[in-house]
Amino acid sequence: MSRNTTENIQKTCFVVMGFGKKTDFETGRTLDLDKSYRNMIKPAVEEAGLKCVRADEIVHSGLIDVPMYEQLLNADVVVADLSTSNKNAFYELGVRHALRPYTTVVVAEDGIKCFPFDVSHVAIRQYHHLGEDIGFEEVMRFRRELTRALVDIMNKDPRDKDSPVYSFLNGLTPPAIAAAIRTVIENAATSNAESAIATTADGDKQDQSTGGGAPPGMEAVHSILMEQVDDAQDKGDFVKAKALLSSVREMMRSSRSMKTGDPLANPPEDIYIIQRLALVTYKSEYPSEEAALKEARDLLAVLNPETSNDTETLGLWGSVHKHLWELTRDVANLSEAVRALGRGFYLRNDFYNGINLAYLLNVRAAVGTDPAEAIADFVLAQRIRREVIGICEQWRQTKSLSSDKEYWVVATMAEAYFGIGDAAEGQRILEEASAMEVADWMKESTREQIAKLRQMLSDSPLKHISKDAPRG
Repeated sequence: MSRNTTENIQKTCFVVMGFGKKTDFETGRTLDLDKSYRNMIKPAVEEAGLKCVRADEIVHSGLIDVPMYEQLLNADVVVADLSTSNKNAFYELGVRHALRPYTTVVVAEDGIKCFPFDVSHVAIRQYHHLGEDIGFEEVMRFRRELTRALVDIMNKDPRDKDSPVYSFLNGLTPPAIAAAIRTVIENAATSNAESAIATTADGDKQDQSTGGGAPPGMEAVHSILMEQVDDAQDKGDFVKAKALLSSVREMMRSSRSMKTGDPLANPPEDIYIIQRLALVTYKSEYPSEEAALKEARDLLAVLNPETSNDTETLGLWGSVHKHLWELTRDVANLSEAVRALGRGFYLRNDFYNGINLAYLLNVRAAVGTDPAEAIADFVLAQRIRREVIGICEQWRQTKSLSSDKEYWVVATMAEAYFGIGDAAEGQRILEEASAMEVADWMKESTREQIAKLRQMLSDSPLKHISKDAPRG
């Protein structure tokens, strides 16, 4: 290995900010933060010679919290955009300030007129956002300013402290990153060995080293189990994936109970684990399709889908009720699915919720008895699909996608084109999706959905509109 290998590794910049369109409650405006990221922040970071990473671009298996905290600790630079007073951005900025004394740059849209006291003494570089877009001159001005700031803090030696924590608490020592990583690896290896000793053939030996805390090697066990979940899900073995995720859930709940010291406590659930467990539960169709759907529904109820703003939760809740409708023909399930998917789509222009909402609007149009209501649902479904096509095209152009994510984007575009009556384009894109290397169950799910859609659209409610009806 070359002696300069370490020096040649590209330095990283982790960007802390909200995603998509967010409301600035101080001004009442809605800002497209993805425009801020794509047009200004990311180009400026790359111009400074840094690799730019935002949380939604991290490919990970398991809890997003882990790679997020790793980035806050390890990234050479962090850019924190506090626009719209995003709570997560403020929190993550605080974590970064606690971990690193320098190389943190804070920016914000100039709609924030008064910053909270704790950050009022931090240098904040501001830009002007127009809401849906940003003026070209402002984009170029702020890019230059941010690039210059990044180059300056990377080249300055010694570096100035930009963390209030290290500025006010003199003598505070930041975490030794390399040493911390080595310690974690060594402890995991040791814990795994101790766990093996604790589970000998007679089953009587117990590890006494944890002092009532989490079982030894918990993180390592969690990682191994999640890898097995990924493998089972890729193979379409949802029963096995469900069993493994149930174990992960119980392990995490037990760990939290031990930390509180109250075995009767009802610790908060991990949202990601519940969402994923609900998905594999209803896809397992075990012990029956209806029973699996109802079990998944009860799992998701823990996440309060009636009031949740989490689009993944809303999408799963809608999907479960969609399948319950198809099994039971209970209109209440259809109505709940439309409500959940509509809320998820309009909250964040989410293509997954959007394409499923459009489908269910066509379902409602097909089973409804009022021709006017059926026509309204049909037209709305067409409009939503056109929006979804634009959203998917934007995803493909601007985001680094995992293979599974890219498949769903492309498959969604295919379904949307079929839905608006462009069968030729729909077929072309469907063939592109079919050529991708993803799990077979994903492709089968797409084919079934498109087949049902095409059959349903063959009997359009527009037939109720008389050609001789007066216009204007």
